[in-house]
Amino acid sequence: MKSEIVLDIDKLRELLNNEDIHSFRQEYLALHPYDRATFYEEVGAELRELMYFYLSPKELAEIFETSEIEEDEYEEFLEEMDATYAAEMISYMFVDNAVDVLKELDKKKVVSYLTLMDKEAAIQIKALLHYEEYTAGSIMTTEFVTVSENSTVRSAMTILRSEAPSAETIYYIFVVDDFQRLTGVVSLRDLIIADEDTLIRSIMSDRVVSVSVSDDQEDVARTIQDYDFLAVPVVDFQQHILGIITVDDIIDVIDEEASDDYSKLAGVSTMDTFDKNPFSAAKKRIPWLLILLILGMLTANLIDLFTETISQVALLAAFIPLIAGTAGNSGTQSLAVAVRGIATRDIEDESKIKLLIREAGTGIITGVICAIFVVLLIFIWKHELVIALLVGAAMMVSIFVATISGSFIPLFMHKLKVDPAVASGPFITTLNDVISVVIYLGLATVFLSSL
Repeated sequence: MKSEIVLDIDKLRELLNNEDIHSFRQEYLALHPYDRATFYEEVGAELRELMYFYLSPKELAEIFETSEIEEDEYEEFLEEMDATYAAEMISYMFVDNAVDVLKELDKKKVVSYLTLMDKEAAIQIKALLHYEEYTAGSIMTTEFVTVSENSTVRSAMTILRSEAPSAETIYYIFVVDDFQRLTGVVSLRDLIIADEDTLIRSIMSDRVVSVSVSDDQEDVARTIQDYDFLAVPVVDFQQHILGIITVDDIIDVIDEEASDDYSKLAGVSTMDTFDKNPFSAAKKRIPWLLILLILGMLTANLIDLFTETISQVALLAAFIPLIAGTAGNSGTQSLAVAVRGIATRDIEDESKIKLLIREAGTGIITGVICAIFVVLLIFIWKHELVIALLVGAAMMVSIFVATISGSFIPLFMHKLKVDPAVASGPFITTLNDVISVVIYLGLATVFLSSL
């Protein structure tokens, strides 16, 4: 039977409180890195102070890399440590992870940490800090293995053994020419099974998929997803290899991009972190709510313009929320399809017209079905055939228009190079409220004599 080492938080707390350094280290370092990180985050600042005495900066670096500390909390955790200890800990992290931490700090503190840490590590970190955020350069790591295309498998294995401890991944070994230009890639498997005297250029694959250092991180994520890579090389415009991006970093990117899109669809500025402070949460939500409030006032003003129509047939007012709500829901459904299609690139330029035609057809079908259903319900409920037909006609037209707008608006914004997720659900819903009210009460006014 396999023995399992389970995280026992209470036992580890007790060892810390008893200042039993030897037993704590033995128990703690035997845990999986994820469990170590979980304990570190949950134990509290007072006991973490002891952990900084019991653990070396190198041991803590592994915890920091595995932890799920929110970006805006890095500074809080680093403030608990001695500055020299913190700087050394950051220097032991993989370069891309160290850069992620430092980018969340004040510039003066970044300079301080870079000054205190090992010069070689500081140089590597500085090289990545200047890259624009959300690009391949900002998330790549410089800790990878390269070999010359003119070297033998024997010498390549020697290089690999030497550099493997500090490399982020060794499953791919990248091949370069005399000018450090990327010319091929060889897998660890190929190296192991090849004859030791074989030249690397004879076993390497020269069809290397790479990304530019300036590429958007979302495009990089799509490349790794499409080709099922564990890592992808990052090159400059002359094909010099500058770094690699590994799949674990891309998982973080996908999560970040999905969170960003969901935030925009929900009409919130950001949802990367869970706000414990209600004032902070309110600050992020207020801008969108105020914009939607102004649009809502437009809806109220439009209803006020049709006061005379509503006063003559008061029953009309009862169905305004029904028509507006159904149209808004239909528009949001169409919006979700369009935004997802743009995000996954399923929608190419030549198929955008097809999407609009399909959504128009969907709007007609759903509009007719909902209209028939609501006419029957109103007639059975109120025995008012004319009003039932009016509500049904307004609903049919509103759903059709809402479906078209829900798909057209994000496509139009994408064409203007604006994130289509900004055409959020609340925005589309409120916009469709305005349109549906105009359609409904406009039809009621035109056919008022029939009522």
